[in-house]
Amino acid sequence: MDEQGRARRPGGRSARVRAAVHQAVTDLVSERGYGNFTVGDIAARAGVADTSLYRRWGNLQALLSDVLLTRLNAQSPMPDTGSLAGDLRTHAANVAREVTGPDGLALVRLTLALSGEGQQGLQARDELLADRTRQLQAVLDRARDRGEDPPDVLEVLDHLLAPIYMRVLFGAGPLTPDYLDGLVDRLLA
Repeated sequence: MDEQGRARRPGGRSARVRAAVHQAVTDLVSERGYGNFTVGDIAARAGVADTSLYRRWGNLQALLSDVLLTRLNAQSPMPDTGSLAGDLRTHAANVAREVTGPDGLALVRLTLALSGEGQQGLQARDELLADRTRQLQAVLDRARDRGEDPPDVLEVLDHLLAPIYMRVLFGAGPLTPDYLDGLVDRLLA
């Protein structure tokens, strides 16, 4: 419901504005890199008033965090294959596909850049990590409920996701299916 008590329509103006703003952010990060655009640039690209962005997100860092989390959830949702090994292999493949896609490196760099944006940036980064960690913990909890013995969430971050991001950031080698499967095998050994 909105402030006037009307039901919000999914896919209405609000959803179109959000999609346009998210696309504007992604395009600007890809074209200019992080730190080389303003809220005004995003608003102009999306065809909305910058006051709309501040009203909805509060600040640039919160907007960037929303863009990152929305994209991750859409492109790399947490899988439920029926086994922990299957879930982790699928998740690793999804993350690898996302970070090596057309906007992947720009979005990884954007995530890192949030850390250098003062308290608001750190808060946005921490909220992004906390949300993805909660989602990953749900995968591990499901595995435990099935009688499997999952690692803890920090082990998954350290031994599965960190190597993927390091390879992408430093160009340290391709993210082949064999490499990704090896990460999962070592994590679960």
